[in-house]
Amino acid sequence: MSPGAIEIRGLRVLANVGVPEAERVHAQPLSIDLELTVDLDAAGRSDDVADTVDYGAVAIAVADAVADAPVALLERVASLAADAVLDLDPRTEAVTVTITKLRPPIPRDVEATAVRLHRTRP
Repeated sequence: MSPGAIEIRGLRVLANVGVPEAERVHAQPLSIDLELTVDLDAAGRSDDVADTVDYGAVAIAVADAVADAPVALLERVASLAADAVLDLDPRTEAVTVTITKLRPPIPRDVEATAVRLHRTRP
């Protein structure tokens, strides 16, 4: 096997995330980046989507998992996203998830805040 990567960049999702309760009441924009470690050899030879992890299905699963419940921390959002990816297709060996809060409510001029989590299949 020669591992490769499937990347999804800038998946936009509205989610109820934040430590103050007010942030969990109103959905806020997040940007999600995913990098999946996957063996791409079979798909590279066959040109058949059945031989790879479907990134459209990954995007839907992650968006659904992240938007479902109000949470306090971006770390929890990243964990939910990683679980959704690894639960979707056993061919994904590892995933790196970056969750970026696009409008963090902090009293300084900050473009965004983010957390990154790397998880491998047990």
